Amino acid sequence: MNYTKEQTANLQEQTFAYITVEEKDHLLTITLNRPKARNAMSPTMIREYAYAMSYAHHHAHIWAVVFAANGQVWCAGADLKAMRGKEEANDSTVPTPDTPIVMAELFTKIHKPVIAKVHAPVYAGGFLLIGGCTYVVSTEEATFTLPEVKRGLFPFQVMASLMKFMPSRQVLDFCIRAKSLSAQEALEAGLVTQLAAPDKLDEAVDALVQEIFANSPSAVRLGLKAFDEMRSISESEQQAYLAKMLGQTIMTKDAQEGLKAFAEKRAPAWTGE
Repeated sequence: MNYTKEQTANLQEQTFAYITVEEKDHLLTITLNRPKARNAMSPTMIREYAYAMSYAHHHAHIWAVVFAANGQVWCAGADLKAMRGKEEANDSTVPTPDTPIVMAELFTKIHKPVIAKVHAPVYAGGFLLIGGCTYVVSTEEATFTLPEVKRGLFPFQVMASLMKFMPSRQVLDFCIRAKSLSAQEALEAGLVTQLAAPDKLDEAVDALVQEIFANSPSAVRLGLKAFDEMRSISESEQQAYLAKMLGQTIMTKDAQEGLKAFAEKRAPAWTGE
């Protein structure tokens, strides 16, 4: 992650210009909060949610993250003017990290489930956010559009993100024809994992969070860590690595509690340790 545990320890004291952060009952909710600019991602916004995600990664009491957005557009993609060094002044106190922020890596290396809560259209680079999430819960009215080729550009990074869960021909067609998908089409393509009526979106996300929290947060964290690290391990070494990870998981307090609760026929009391 781009920030250390020590750097993120004072998350609650930071001033965020373009996101809001709420921490409640082991859940960290990050909300894109630049509605007048259609939640276009500027360097400051990216830095702010990289900081919040680093906090979630480093602190065991956070078991999952929800990504939400305010306004009539969930995310319009990158703020190209700001990316060219013409970002407007703001009051963010989040420091610039020592390493470049790679959005795809943020979501892989957080090692916590991340849920996108999508109530409105997603465009262009916004796909890097939803494409990185573990779950995408969308209203039936949201749309998903890649307009880059109509601007003389191409969604290179989005293409790589989509190829993790969509067939390559489908991804290429999506990028080449600048298609707009309905929420139902996005569900069928694997981009969205669950649909909800607009007035049921909060309820659907809350229910998913509770399903996740019913299981061992330590096991989930170590499983996502293994999922991340297997990308750089040769196939011949993967089983030995996974056996080692299983050994680490068995030694957690959550595993001991889970086994004890099973024997005693009661619900486990997870601590995330």
